[in-house]
Amino acid sequence: METPQAIRGTQDIFGADAEAFAHVVETFERVRKLYRFRRVEMPVFEKTTVFSRSLGETTDVVSKEMYSFDDRGGESLTLRPEFTAGIARAYLTNGWQQYAPLKVATHGPLFRYERPQKGRYRQFHQLDAEILGAAEPQADVELLVMADQLLKELGIADGVTLQLNTLGDAPSREAWRAALVAYFRDHRAILSEDSQDRLERNPLRILDSKDPRDKPFTADAPRIDDFLSDEARGFFGKVTGGLDAAGVAWTRAPSLVRGLDYYRHTAFEFVTDRLGAQGTVLGGGRYDGLLEALGGPHTPAVGWAAGIERLAMLVADAGGIAEDALTAILAVEHDEALAYAQKAIAALRRGGIDAEMIATGSPRKRFDKAVKAGAGVLVSFTMRDGAPVANMRAAERTQAYIAVESVIQSLRS
Repeated sequence: METPQAIRGTQDIFGADAEAFAHVVETFERVRKLYRFRRVEMPVFEKTTVFSRSLGETTDVVSKEMYSFDDRGGESLTLRPEFTAGIARAYLTNGWQQYAPLKVATHGPLFRYERPQKGRYRQFHQLDAEILGAAEPQADVELLVMADQLLKELGIADGVTLQLNTLGDAPSREAWRAALVAYFRDHRAILSEDSQDRLERNPLRILDSKDPRDKPFTADAPRIDDFLSDEARGFFGKVTGGLDAAGVAWTRAPSLVRGLDYYRHTAFEFVTDRLGAQGTVLGGGRYDGLLEALGGPHTPAVGWAAGIERLAMLVADAGGIAEDALTAILAVEHDEALAYAQKAIAALRRGGIDAEMIATGSPRKRFDKAVKAGAGVLVSFTMRDGAPVANMRAAERTQAYIAVESVIQSLRS
């Protein structure tokens, strides 16, 4: 019988890779608590309309990449391809408006049917942080400072650059969009096929095209700065001023855009050249119109997401995460002393001391196996005058027959 293989685009994470993955999550949890972001857990699947209305019917994610299926009741459901839409839906349906401005954070698996590549999978994992119900630029600053601190605490900030842009307010964006359509129409025949398709419905996306046929035209395309209202210009100035005050370095990226109409003001990405062509490790922006697209009232919001796999790869490249040294190893050299050793190891673990036990195989070889484990303390268990005893050896090679309680007390001190 043939053994089933893993599904393409999924991964089994083990060993050093799993330790790096866990380190990313643990660091994120610590940082989000510093910033007082409340933990949320979201459903892995939602009604398909949650994503089609929030991401746009014509986007690649909705039209090509979502895992959608009909349940037994005939309703179309979709495995979540991102977190923001589900959080926005929950904000509206659970009455979370009462907590506005609401700061929430989560992490977990997401699903997109796309071509697997380095750091990108069909089942992948993200960190996510959102502030809903906050119109002030200070919310954007807080999220960006939080992201910067996360990367620094992960030890991967070197070589990662914060790229920042503004999409303006609604009038600014609409004027810019009209200018882009007029400009790119003059070059339509020689644009890439994707850009020709985006011209009328999503012209901002042409600006971040990676196709070399588009590059000569995107360089000279109209810039948002020429269309910013005083209000939009002031908003962006407060964001950049806040970052400067917090000591967060940033670079202006005029071609950094978000194609959907509900995005406003700040757009940002933390990018690196250490992951090949797919260099974004964390990205986000302000999406003041999203909750309206889901049928809610006008609700300003801003957020970001980061791929755990990519962050873990950068952690590994920076030296990885060393496994914690084993504190205690217990060697049961006589089977009649097993219950005594089991009592001891249970007490050690309950007392917060990590420990392993060797109690199988040849009793004569158990001690030698324990020595090779390289633990800080080795405790052997045997019989003496018909009674079980423990013999503890520390780094200085001293030894003595001691009671179980003394073993625990010695390791705690």
